[in-house]
Amino acid sequence: MTAATTNTAADPYTLDHGSTGYRVDRYELDLDVRLGSNRLIGRAVLRCTALETMSQVILDLVGLRASKIQLDGKKVQKFSQRSEHLVIAAQAPIESGQQFVLDIRYEGNPQPRRGLWGEVGWEELTDGVLVAGQPNGAASWFPCNDHPRSKSSFLISVTTDDNYRPVCNGRLVSRTRKSSRETWVYEHVQPMATYLATVQIGRYGLIPLNANDTHQRVPQFAAVPAGLAEDARMGLRRQPDMMRTFEDCFGPYPFAEYTSVVTEDELEIPLEAQTVSIFGRNHMRDTWEAQRLIAHELSHQWFGNSLTVSSWKDIWLHEGFACYAEWLWSEESGTMGVPARALAAWKKLDGGPQDLLVGDPGPELMFDDRVYKRGALAVHALRVKVGDEAFFGFLQHWTAANRHCSVSTESFIEAANAFVPGLDAGSVLRPWLYDAALPPLPSAR
Repeated sequence: MTAATTNTAADPYTLDHGSTGYRVDRYELDLDVRLGSNRLIGRAVLRCTALETMSQVILDLVGLRASKIQLDGKKVQKFSQRSEHLVIAAQAPIESGQQFVLDIRYEGNPQPRRGLWGEVGWEELTDGVLVAGQPNGAASWFPCNDHPRSKSSFLISVTTDDNYRPVCNGRLVSRTRKSSRETWVYEHVQPMATYLATVQIGRYGLIPLNANDTHQRVPQFAAVPAGLAEDARMGLRRQPDMMRTFEDCFGPYPFAEYTSVVTEDELEIPLEAQTVSIFGRNHMRDTWEAQRLIAHELSHQWFGNSLTVSSWKDIWLHEGFACYAEWLWSEESGTMGVPARALAAWKKLDGGPQDLLVGDPGPELMFDDRVYKRGALAVHALRVKVGDEAFFGFLQHWTAANRHCSVSTESFIEAANAFVPGLDAGSVLRPWLYDAALPPLPSAR
């Protein structure tokens, strides 16, 4: 049986979601959202390419029911939903390399997917909708091939109640009104993993954050309820400076624009999607704890969104770098230098349990704080080893060479060795990533 039939090529961290038997080149989603009843009526057109010969296509879909499916314009006679999968039978085998189009009508009352990481996916707010897809919540609102290395372009159309603004990935390309309903259409042409696709709906106004800054290349906006506009301006006032700092360190911002959504609700943690980050009203503060989270989510546009791991076991390449970006901003903002941040993180780790392999933490612990902090110390150890010029030169090379691609720990080590003559990056990083015992604090000699 093929991988597409059994899903054996799914990422083991995300409970058999996703398949490597085919790729989706483009998603075209047409969503009708009734906020009062939390009703979603959807149409998903998936433009796909088979990577092996298949007799059926397996998609991820949780809590919603497909009602009508076409394959290359012909009605599919046989499809079924079992567990968390939509299984579509092809009338004739789909050959490896063949392009095909799925047109799926579906509907239901979307709910978060409950699992190891709590509730992820589509979630109702007090007045609106929030989507938090990491790591496997995409299937809670559209049928998809939910594998982190599967990247696609997206067209997302959302029709919803008047006086509400949906915020999705990419650029708003049209907005039309009919009676008491409005349709907003967003297009995102850069490849994007499904878990990073998002829909945020609220009574949001859009305010520019850097319209008067002639030195900023990237337009930045905040989508925020009217009553929180001043709080958002205050809380996000340093974000343009963060953008400049990270472009200096990591290279050009990898997308056309960036929007921060601020919800009326308080949120436990902020969330990032591609070109969008989501904050609760409680994060709009001038404290270091709030500001580091704003920096953290922004840095994910490079590390996590443009460069996305091929497998969740390498999540330190997202979270370790985002944590290190916090430290870089701490130093740039005059709060605390990177060496002091590294020392504080090391002391906390030294005083706690040392039983986690950061380079393969397992699904239950992939979001453990040690992945973040020890991952950041691994990044710092490499910087100490090679020096600032080579380190930041390599990071800019790494983000440029892998722009909108999938990456792994192995490819990171190979790239570092190729960029820095004589470097054995594996010997620097492996104790931090694959040994349980905490290595000594990196320090410049």
